[in-house]
Parts: sequence; C-alpha cells; structure tokens
Amino acid sequence: MTHVLETERLRLRTLALIDAAFYLELVNVPAFIEYIGERGIRTLPAARQAIVDGPMAMQRALGHSLCLVELKHDGTPIGICGLIKRDTLPHVDIGYAFMPHYGGQGYATEAAAGVLAHAAALGIRRVLAITSPGNAGSKAVLRKIGMRFKKIVYLAPGDPETLLYSYDC
Repeated sequence: MTHVLETERLRLRTLALIDAAFYLELVNVPAFIEYIGERGIRTLPAARQAIVDGPMAMQRALGHSLCLVELKHDGTPIGICGLIKRDTLPHVDIGYAFMPHYGGQGYATEAAAGVLAHAAALGIRRVLAITSPGNAGSKAVLRKIGMRFKKIVYLAPGDPETLLYSYDC
C-alpha cells in the first residue's frame, strides 16, 4: 500500500489485497450496480483478483489508479476514488464510489478535488469524468470540483447514454 494523498478529513492510498472484503461489499451496493455497473464479483477471491487485475495493474503501468479512501482519524474505509485510463476515452478520467452511509457528508467532493490536484501534480493536463444521466449526486460532485459538461457519449455500441465532463488542470 502506498500513500497517495491526504485531504482535511481523508487519506487516499493504493488498493491492496487486504481491501478485498471492503471492495466486495462496495461493488455490490445497489447504487454502485445501478450507476457504475454490475461487476459480477461475489466472493473474496474474485474481489482480490479484481483488485490485482484492475487498480494494482493500472498503478504499476501508469502510476495512478483507483485508491482506497479512508477516514483520516481512524482509518475506516469509506469508498474508492482515483484516476482511471479507459480504452474508450482519450484521456484519464476520475472515478469514485462511496458506501451509502457516508453519502451527503462531502467526502466524494473532498476526495475528488484532491485527486484533481494530484493529477495536476502528476503532469496530467486534462481529466475527464463520466456519469449516468440519472446520477444526480455524481453530477453535483463533478460541478463542485469544477468539471464542465461536454457532451453525451456512448462508450460502446448499444450502451446507454453517458454524460462526459472535462477539467483542464
């Protein structure tokens, strides 16, 4: 685990195998499935493999990835947030997901703002974001951190419409 950044109330660090139980719970939250997608991760071994194949591989290859977000005062994991490079987008994008009982407290905005500052420090000049049209909470976070709506995109043929936002660092 590598420390990535801190904000006033949060610490972001690279995801590790010890986070598998939390990751398993998070990706099976109904709002995660509705707005981000069904990952088909149902067991701890599958969660460990998803962490290895996703965030850990991306961190090794690109120097950034989704991070575990934990409360600074006690280390409680509350979500994930970080930079992702998808084949379907021309630039890195910011992604985040939080456990429902930590919603409405500004944690997503705080973590995402920290990640944008981190992106600039890494020399990244443009960060994108995508969200579902019905995800009012995510759209509010993106506006609060200064991202601007650009257009509606379809990430793959037959996919539902997705809102694309952009931020120039």
